[in-house]
Amino acid sequence: MEFDFDVFVIGAGSGGVRAARMAAGEGAKVAIADDRALGGTCVNVGCVPKKLYTYASHFSHDFENAKGFGWNLGAAKFHWPTLVANKKIEISRLNGIYAKLLDNSGAQIIRGYARLKDCNTVTVEGKDYTTKRIVIATGGAPNIPDVDYADLLISSDEIFDLVEFPKRLLVVGAGYIALEFACIFQGLGSQVHVSYRGDLIMRSFDDDVRQFVDQEMRKQGIEIYYQSQVNNVVRQADHSLLVTFADGSQIEVDQVLMAIGRQPRVAGIGLDSLGIETTLKGTIAVNDKFQTNIDNIYALGDVTGGIELTPVALAEAMVLVNHWYGDGAKKMDYELIPTAVFTQPNVGTIGLTEHQALAKHSEIAVYRSDFKPMKHTLSGSDERSFMKLIVDISTDRVIGLHIVGEGAGEMLQGFAVAMKAGATKADFDATIGIHPTSAEELVTMRTPS
Repeated sequence: MEFDFDVFVIGAGSGGVRAARMAAGEGAKVAIADDRALGGTCVNVGCVPKKLYTYASHFSHDFENAKGFGWNLGAAKFHWPTLVANKKIEISRLNGIYAKLLDNSGAQIIRGYARLKDCNTVTVEGKDYTTKRIVIATGGAPNIPDVDYADLLISSDEIFDLVEFPKRLLVVGAGYIALEFACIFQGLGSQVHVSYRGDLIMRSFDDDVRQFVDQEMRKQGIEIYYQSQVNNVVRQADHSLLVTFADGSQIEVDQVLMAIGRQPRVAGIGLDSLGIETTLKGTIAVNDKFQTNIDNIYALGDVTGGIELTPVALAEAMVLVNHWYGDGAKKMDYELIPTAVFTQPNVGTIGLTEHQALAKHSEIAVYRSDFKPMKHTLSGSDERSFMKLIVDISTDRVIGLHIVGEGAGEMLQGFAVAMKAGATKADFDATIGIHPTSAEELVTMRTPS
């Protein structure tokens, strides 16, 4: 049978675009379809705009800190529409780059919502395309609860482009997305409240990190409510929102951001009609070659429910294309994946938490350092930094590394290479620190805590 395409990719996010480009580069005839802007969540409503807004939010802290260094900057005024407009220009530029990359690779871009008709046919806007292989890379979407007041809630998809800046913001949730937005809007001038039904923010992170970030966020004036559940939201005459919690308490805010996790974006693409297996969480079940239970249909990235990070989706796409057109030697290694959280201050983490290390290793050593960064000896800020190393005593390997502080993500990348290469505590100790930096703390900790 002759097909229209060798590979048809559904979803033009980071993983889908990489798979399409790499397959086309191997000489395959490739199509990629999406009804949204090219680049997916990361480029349009995720990593990229969020980092740009994070940069914007830091200026208020920098202006305040500058006083201790002799700078008198006068009154500063933030203009939300300027940030939104400039962000849109940059995202549009990136959309164009993605389109050019795909065009240059030879992949055909098809605009529209793609649906599976059968195991070799994809339908887009009423037109059928036959293909030898199909890749589902549709990513995820924010969870919005099915409640009567759902129309009064916003998600991370909408928050970047609000017409009016929210002077009072309630963030529901306490994962990394929720906390990044909490810190962004606090830095831009909002009074921010965080509501979380659990006992401590950042579930799944190291407990010391969780407690330290809680402490630092509160210093900035962010209100954090634990064991807190929103029961109702009502629009008032002045257009503000009255939020009622399960304990009967109430607050008035301008926006309520729901950041309670994400779900796979698979509605209406035809999984059920083809019998494609899904997990209990609704994600697409795949094997280590990213195959679904239908041999020629594959899935990668967030839609599979794995580690929801753009670099992971990119790596999975490379492994998949290598499996098709290369020697098949590439395998995904999900161990020691570095993660950064762009709160204020930043968080960088790789490897095991202390709890995980205790469960996996018979004996560990833990090194901790809690200190005031040199910058803040003059700034007047009471912001502190925290660093932690976890070592497997039997091998001396560093199996967990955690940073809370300015530039944590930038620091972490280099240490991630070392840990991936099997660095031991002795290797850390033998490395000369760069002075004066916060990073040198990670190679000068000598006494286990």
